[in-house]
Amino acid sequence: LLLVGDRPERFESYGLPMVPDLYPGSSLGGLYTGLHAATTDRIFVTSCDVPFPNPELIRLICAEAESCDAIVPATQGGLEPLFALYRKSCLPAMRTALEAGNFRITALLQQLQIKTIVPEQLEQIDTTGRALLNINTPGEYAACKELKP
Repeated sequence: LLLVGDRPERFESYGLPMVPDLYPGSSLGGLYTGLHAATTDRIFVTSCDVPFPNPELIRLICAEAESCDAIVPATQGGLEPLFALYRKSCLPAMRTALEAGNFRITALLQQLQIKTIVPEQLEQIDTTGRALLNINTPGEYAACKELKP
């Protein structure tokens, strides 16, 4: 388990390894940093604003790791690149994008060989529809607190 961020003081109380962003200011930079720092060839990533991650979905994503660069779930709204599995083979394309100022993970995914977990497959596993829910505002947090896990 590895935490990536540009404010390590916020996470010291967790007692987990913390790595400062090599390219601060973007999700792609955090993804690159975590993959770069990992001691394994593959990593599963999730953002800190996902309150109900589904262990069965995580297992499926990790089990689907074939000879592709990434395994990414897709909802009806599109790809969910911050709840996915990535291989170190992604690092060169990530670094090139970051150094060129291209911070969109979805644009990067077009350059990689990816496998998607299709919406129908996702819906079978995530029957509550909350596995990929993320919260970004105090209002969303308050509403989330009312939901049963």
